[in-house]
Amino acid sequence: MLSLTLREAISKLKDGSLSAAELCEKCVTRAKRVQELNFIVTENFSQSQKEAVHSARLWSEYVSGRHNEWRKFGGIPFAIKDNFCTKDIRTTCASHILNNYVPPYTATVVQKLQDAGGVIIGKTNMDEFAMGAGSTDSIFGPVRNPWNYKFAQSGREHDKINDWHIAGGSSGGSAVAVATGASFGAFGSDTGGSTRNPAAYCGVVGFKSTYGRLSRHGLIPLVNSLDVPGIFAKSVDDASLLFNAVAGHDTRDSTTVTDSMDTFTLPDDISVKHLHIGIPKEYHAPGMSPCVLEAWRRAADLFDRVGAKVSEVSLPHTQFSIICYSVLCCAEVASNMSRYDGIEYGHRAKNEDSTEELYAATRHEGFNDVVRGRILAGNFFLLKRNYDNFFLKAQKVRRLIAEDFRQVFGGGVDILLTPTTLTEAPTYSWFTEVDNRTRAEEQDVFTQPINLAGVPAITVPASLSQSGLPIGLQFIGPNFHDKEVLTVAKWFEQQTNFKRLDLSHLDKS
Repeated sequence: MLSLTLREAISKLKDGSLSAAELCEKCVTRAKRVQELNFIVTENFSQSQKEAVHSARLWSEYVSGRHNEWRKFGGIPFAIKDNFCTKDIRTTCASHILNNYVPPYTATVVQKLQDAGGVIIGKTNMDEFAMGAGSTDSIFGPVRNPWNYKFAQSGREHDKINDWHIAGGSSGGSAVAVATGASFGAFGSDTGGSTRNPAAYCGVVGFKSTYGRLSRHGLIPLVNSLDVPGIFAKSVDDASLLFNAVAGHDTRDSTTVTDSMDTFTLPDDISVKHLHIGIPKEYHAPGMSPCVLEAWRRAADLFDRVGAKVSEVSLPHTQFSIICYSVLCCAEVASNMSRYDGIEYGHRAKNEDSTEELYAATRHEGFNDVVRGRILAGNFFLLKRNYDNFFLKAQKVRRLIAEDFRQVFGGGVDILLTPTTLTEAPTYSWFTEVDNRTRAEEQDVFTQPINLAGVPAITVPASLSQSGLPIGLQFIGPNFHDKEVLTVAKWFEQQTNFKRLDLSHLDKS
């Protein structure tokens, strides 16, 4: 049952061969069985099961003909990254400063999911305030990748000394929720690759849509000009289903595009013979593992063999994107984090000798070193004497990076094909040998230019490395060509026939 895709589950719910209540119960059972992966920080099991039972009755009425309406995701379990506001469900951003925060409202994309019948099984673990690329910097501890993971026997405590692979970040918990079968889809956020990176490491699909297609209302901001709600799914079809369900203009988010978007269904019979696939030469980056390079080469050869035009292209300002991203990210972080002062909501320090001391103590206790470091750097970049040399120059470079993409797509290229990550998922011990900022700069090299340009991109599992870990490849398209990106990704998925992680043996242990 848990091996079904979202599309398959909906089909079975519609014909009555599957019970929404049983489906949710299976997901909750799986989530509990793999809880040592530390991917859920606030569970909502009981409420989700109650809602699934109600949905099961509605499906039964639909199947019997007593009711002619149905909700697309009725009773199907989903997981939500812990930086999306969820009414009456704790939302922490994996930070001490919001450890007990319960929002009075629900983020737009989550509300749309619930309106379509989806149930929330829990809020997922992440890097604090989405600052990281490993899901290792959380007040709840790191997220573990289920691939090549040695699960403890049921009823026994796991050996915490045993090394394991990271899930990627910052939305690692959501990726694990989908990879393990605990949910049929999940939301993450994507500011510089925080959906695509963990999706690649965990062997699932991760979709970042065109900036402005999905509402950011209720997504606790990291970098307003880069943040995009991300979609995790078992298949490209599933990602498309979720995207169509939650996309659209939102009056509460002025950055959403006002043009209406026609919903679409991806075809099953796809031809890519007419396409021009671009291979950016700048993405042959130092540190790329041989297995990732080989997967990239095989994918390019595959398109070439079926008649697509495949050629090398140039995105010349890619080399400056990490520096540009770092400056802009820190500057907006400094602004966004200023709201956490211990006065209105969140953690409040006990030192109240003065307002200034209260602010300082609250933020020192509430934020980890990574967040405080970015705030410090951001305030430095925004100083009057530094503003022109750092912030304004970074804005100019960002426009040049976006122009690189426009010129390539304007020159006849339909889709760009790149790796998603430099390597397969590294071990936790290796990843934590150096600081968060250094690792983030390494891990985001192929993903954050896409956020700077605002274009859509998706990562799809391509193969397994020699050590049995997933390798993801990324497809990038022009602004508002989300459907085309999804269509090409689905074609590639059909050719590779990647075998998703099978944890059915855990149900018997």
